[in-house]
Amino acid sequence: MNAPMSLSSQANPQQLEAIKATQGPVLIIAGPGSGKTFTLVERIVFLIQNEGVAPESLLVVTFTDKAARELTTRISNRLAELDIQFNLNEMYLGTFHSICLQLLEDFREYTRLKRSFTLLDQFDQQYFLYQRIKDFRELADSQLVMGDEQTGRWAQSEQLLKWLNKVSEEALDPANLETAPDLAVRALANCFRKYQELLHENNCLDFSGIQYEALALLEGHPEVLAALRAKLTHLMVDEYQDTNTIQEKILVLLAGERRNLCVVGDDDQGLYRFRGATIRNILEFPKLFNDGECKQVSLTINYRSHPDIIRFYNEWMEGQDWSDGDQSFRFDKAIVPREATFPTVPTAVRLDARDAANETGNWHAAVLAFLHALRDSGKLSDWNQIAFLFRSVKNDRVVALARFLEGQGVPVYSPRSNMFFEREEIRLMIGALIFLFPQFPKVRQWAEGVHLPIWNYYDHVCFKLFTDELRKPENARMLDWARPLAKRHAVLTQPADYAFSGIFYQLLQFPLFSRFLDEDAMHGVDKGRAARNLATFSKLLTKFEYLHYVTVLNPEYLERDLRNLFNQFFRFLQDGGIGEYEDETEYAPKGCVSFLTIHQSKGLEFPIVVCDSLEAVPRKQHTALDELLEDGGYLSKPRFEPLDRIKHFDFRRLYYTAFSRAQNLLVLAAQRREGKGLGKSPSKYFEPLFNALPSWRDVDLSRLTFEPVKEINLKREYSFTSHITLFENCAEQYRFFKELEFAAIRVSPMLFGTLVHQTIEDIHKAVLRGEEHTVTPDAIETWFSTNYAMLSKKERVYLAPITQAAALRQVMGYYDREKGNWDRIKETEVEISLVKDSYILKGNVDLIRGENNTVEVVDFKSEKKPDMEKDRDRLRQYQRQLEVYAHLIEERTGQKVSRMHLYYTGEESGNPYVTFPKDDRAIGKTVARFDEIVGRIESGDYRIAARPDRLCENCDMRAYCDTKNWNFRKDE
Repeated sequence: MNAPMSLSSQANPQQLEAIKATQGPVLIIAGPGSGKTFTLVERIVFLIQNEGVAPESLLVVTFTDKAARELTTRISNRLAELDIQFNLNEMYLGTFHSICLQLLEDFREYTRLKRSFTLLDQFDQQYFLYQRIKDFRELADSQLVMGDEQTGRWAQSEQLLKWLNKVSEEALDPANLETAPDLAVRALANCFRKYQELLHENNCLDFSGIQYEALALLEGHPEVLAALRAKLTHLMVDEYQDTNTIQEKILVLLAGERRNLCVVGDDDQGLYRFRGATIRNILEFPKLFNDGECKQVSLTINYRSHPDIIRFYNEWMEGQDWSDGDQSFRFDKAIVPREATFPTVPTAVRLDARDAANETGNWHAAVLAFLHALRDSGKLSDWNQIAFLFRSVKNDRVVALARFLEGQGVPVYSPRSNMFFEREEIRLMIGALIFLFPQFPKVRQWAEGVHLPIWNYYDHVCFKLFTDELRKPENARMLDWARPLAKRHAVLTQPADYAFSGIFYQLLQFPLFSRFLDEDAMHGVDKGRAARNLATFSKLLTKFEYLHYVTVLNPEYLERDLRNLFNQFFRFLQDGGIGEYEDETEYAPKGCVSFLTIHQSKGLEFPIVVCDSLEAVPRKQHTALDELLEDGGYLSKPRFEPLDRIKHFDFRRLYYTAFSRAQNLLVLAAQRREGKGLGKSPSKYFEPLFNALPSWRDVDLSRLTFEPVKEINLKREYSFTSHITLFENCAEQYRFFKELEFAAIRVSPMLFGTLVHQTIEDIHKAVLRGEEHTVTPDAIETWFSTNYAMLSKKERVYLAPITQAAALRQVMGYYDREKGNWDRIKETEVEISLVKDSYILKGNVDLIRGENNTVEVVDFKSEKKPDMEKDRDRLRQYQRQLEVYAHLIEERTGQKVSRMHLYYTGEESGNPYVTFPKDDRAIGKTVARFDEIVGRIESGDYRIAARPDRLCENCDMRAYCDTKNWNFRKDE
């Protein structure tokens, strides 16, 4: 037994109280910079180390994937210090959506979901609705929900998406909505019913529906809820102020009678009402329990900011009346600074300049002068210590400032600024696609008199840029390639053997594009932004081809496909905005100032924060339909905050979050503009505080100290098949398809093997559920048919009847051989992980079986048994994979692995097994090799000794690599 850890030397009394409050409901109000993550981590470690709670009995919910990864890293590091092993995959740790998705996967047989379901992101969801908008237009009174047809299909789909998600997030009862006296509410019910039918028909699940389905699973299947309650003894939730109704319901259900539910948050930083979040969840959390049952702890010592900054944002919150009679809509608290010595100069200052209408010269000059003064103070070590925060980074004023600063030699990192379609590499690629299809002008035929603004973008921003480049001598080879291809496309008579994505990969071979992909470009200030944007573009093209059933260029459908690509798909992506690459491990890239939205900055901290958008005023967020739903009693709870004051409360919370990001210097920035129709800046809500601040010019910046940006050490996950094997086969392929995340299009369909694997897994799962008697030939045929239907529909690949029969024969062969050994099955399709010093090792084991206190690992191969001599290298690779699995199982569970097997389901007459003895020395060498490869990946070493010719034939990047100036090293 490990000795209990000592917390007293690190935790303050408030934190220590929170850490040790392990039983029953606990509410931790954590002010900005109060050590919230530290407290969460130490509370988890305390539960495991001092209270004997198994790590797998914890459910820990975070707000973002990045926060989950950071928490995972910090927890795993602390447990490793204490020599405690745990399996990350058995611990429910992640966002609400990722945890609910895991629940749906674990208990899929209890849900409406079939295997191989498609998960829609927000754009997929809206495009799904857009493509089927006719189904909704036909519903009675649907225009009351999504607007009339005059607004256009895309605007209608956007409105529809908002209301459908509200039904899911608020866990509204469709049957209740259907009986409403108001037409709009009944229309919403009908739209939701139709949407659910379409999702079911297409085996799809949207982002908000993940939680909706999870709640239905828990409410509709007591045996599932009981199993989860038995396993999960302690629940913890971060950022509880941003949870919604359905999330609260899920948590209360899972907590059960134990009620070991700890929530952490700050009611002053509730920002996500527009996504269904409700501040009442945190404010009313104690009321979920009996009087006095919920323990409350407040963390009020700020370890982040200078006292002057804390004074300023405390004053900002005190400027709002938060009460309504006896009800208060804010916990009473006062944030105080840590005990330390601080510079005795003002650290909350103002930056302003005055410009005439539609001018920015003085404002831009004032911002640049401020940045230069910081640089010249001798205290700034990197531009990344400065973050500009805005309500939106997409408006013209913000984009213009970013362009100005970059033109003055101050690089700007602004991944969500809507600049994706303005980047040179994207404009060139779109211009190239236009050039290669001379029939493009015909695509412009739209309704008479209609002119799409995006056509100007295509003509003047993309096509002209590409053709200007095409005329340059250095691009002569590309011209020689592109001209005949364009002529061929103009008179295409037979289907080609490629689609738009194939053309994209051909274009990468030419210097106009290949210059963005060279490794030297990856080490610049923008960290290979252009290469990552091109990778994003490849994913967009393959998504388009999937959504529109485009497999090759077909003369019969070419104009239609071009019209859909340019007039719809790209158009809506440009309107909606595409975010550029964001590195989770470095939220403030070196060498750049950051331009972020206030929402983006949540949870982050910066030495210097420049808060802009001070022209803002509180804005109403609710609509008439919102009021109908509230007043009609359709929501789970009656209205909480007064409707007319919500906008004021949310306004204060938004800017409080912005102000509290600053560590050493907070700057309020306002461009004072003159002229009718211009919003006042700063608005009346900021003006008194703003005018009371000293100008930055009156502060001696050299007396300040600016902290370096906090490094985030996030451990990455690596698996043998997805990472190590790919890297060993070709490090360049790894760089493109794993690191940069290009979308591969020449992927051989794995339908046959997946079908066999899935059906064998169905057999194993039935046995493990104690339903061995249901495993019959008829049941297996049913499972097989269902799996094939779902797989073929999703992949759009089909097997001939004779091939289907061969796949079923392999499954039946396994059943006939093994049906007497079901009692040996321990686990199936086991995701296991092991936290290493610098990374997380992951694996997915097909089958673990065992007897006599040892276990065996089985990996299924849906093919005939290979020749043991001729296929020696491939078998050795498989053996190494099994050795990694054996290592994971022994380290994670302490069980001894006795043997490792490959099981060849295609072997009909002979012994289907290839068996390897477990050799600890061999496993040690394999894991050491794994460590070495991970080291190369993390250091960016993608050198290869020679091109792997056998892989090149079917590689999308072949044209690029053929043209690249290769310098090979031959191993002796």
